[in-house]
Amino acid sequence: MLVRRLRQWSPALGAAAAVALVGGSIGAATSAPQPAAAPAATEQPAQSGPTVELGVERLLSDPDQLALLDGKRVGLITNPTGVDSELTHSMDLLIAGEAEGNYELTALYAPEHGILGGAPAGASVESYVDPRTGLTVWSLYGATQRPTEEMLEDVDVLLFDIQDIGARFYTYIWTMYYAMDAAAEFDKEFVVLDRPNPLGDRMDGPVLDPTLSSFVGLREIPMQHGLTVGELASLFNGELLDEPVEGFHVVEMTGYDPDDFVTGYGLEWVLPSPNIPTIETAWAYAGTGLIESLDASEGRGTTTPFLWIGHGEINELEAYELAEDLNSRGLEGVHFRPMFANPTSSKQAGRLSGGVQLHITDPAAYVPVRTGLHVLQAFYDTEGVDWREGTIYPDQRCETEADTCWIDRLTGDKDVRLQLEAGVDPDEIIAGWQDELAAFDDVADDYRLYDDATLTHLRTALEGYVADGAVAGPIVRQLTTALDQAERHLDAGRTEQAGRSLDRFLQHLDAPKRPDTLSEEAATELRERAVALRDSL
Repeated sequence: MLVRRLRQWSPALGAAAAVALVGGSIGAATSAPQPAAAPAATEQPAQSGPTVELGVERLLSDPDQLALLDGKRVGLITNPTGVDSELTHSMDLLIAGEAEGNYELTALYAPEHGILGGAPAGASVESYVDPRTGLTVWSLYGATQRPTEEMLEDVDVLLFDIQDIGARFYTYIWTMYYAMDAAAEFDKEFVVLDRPNPLGDRMDGPVLDPTLSSFVGLREIPMQHGLTVGELASLFNGELLDEPVEGFHVVEMTGYDPDDFVTGYGLEWVLPSPNIPTIETAWAYAGTGLIESLDASEGRGTTTPFLWIGHGEINELEAYELAEDLNSRGLEGVHFRPMFANPTSSKQAGRLSGGVQLHITDPAAYVPVRTGLHVLQAFYDTEGVDWREGTIYPDQRCETEADTCWIDRLTGDKDVRLQLEAGVDPDEIIAGWQDELAAFDDVADDYRLYDDATLTHLRTALEGYVADGAVAGPIVRQLTTALDQAERHLDAGRTEQAGRSLDRFLQHLDAPKRPDTLSEEAATELRERAVALRDSL
């Protein structure tokens, strides 16, 4: 678990001493916030093509997976992101494969923004007959958000194939939750065609208080959940649904490494909703999505949604002061630039508005939730900016402690707003949710499908413990050398020799010398990961 916790910002390490694990190396920030320099271009690893085989691709290429559909009527929950690595849509792939797979695609289901992806945020989506395929497209973001018995009467199995972006308040995961709930009630099977998480496996943010449940957070998961949709669905089925789906299955990806999020897994980016046009936007959204709670613009109606925040009351001097303030806070992997925009829609529409643009200079070091909370606090404390009222709850107000505000729905924890209003430092607020986040991480570990038996994660775990001081002394070199040898053998296809190198790694763990430092927690996790990797060879 230390691997994932270190790749979020940890208050225990200090705001400016968080560890950035980039490309297998360890880098520490300076001990105190420094004036920000101009952003430098981040060199990304060369990428020749996809590093994963997507769930939909594996479904149609692996006879054992395709057998899940044999003789069945299939319903597909999807949107424009439901494509393979060559950008062919899942509905077309499924229709083309009907004869070979002995199944029939009989219905489509549309989440927020519609199956074509063009409906505005929060706009009701209607059911209709698709003129291209002749299939009924049932709306799951209109009169109902949960499939009815009528909607499911022509299907035996529901497939879910939508790209999530890793944030609790992004509604597609709750469409999946409700569809699973209906599948359990009406005795339908449910299959998730898994896709990468653009934020990797990093978790952050408070776990939802169930009294604040809404369609931007139905159940008790963190703001940044760190799971693929397949892993998340597995957790829903095992922990959160009142009645689990009996015929539940995840078609797992092959080649998935959460650390590859910095290259986008070599996949073309298909915008999952109108205001997430780039993968950089997806990296930011889990934090800057909180700006929806203010009357400031989060960039809707501009070319930089969720990467620019502004307000008509902010002038040039204040915009520069905001950028300078945020750049002084030691926020990793990001530079703030003063910027003006005139949104064409949504909040502050038609007003020349001052604010800041986020430039993510190092996605591996960037911490979305911490950054978003600091930006939220900086703008909330700016004269003329206040909490947003209304939204999907027309009579919603944000004036008293008893009110439930939009910020409360988004954070899932009313204490966040109350502490911001009281002037508590954002990093102190973050420290307050670490215990519940660690508890959720423990639960989620049982549902992770990909990261327990890879050399990359074993090495990253070791580096994290070294950075934290839990592993120190000559044993660091011994363990690192054993991993280097295992990696060379694996690269050459010599699995037996790689296994012997991992055995030496385990011997060093079991027999530390007197000058060595090796905490019990570090020894336990490193041993478990090394054994799992050795056993997988």
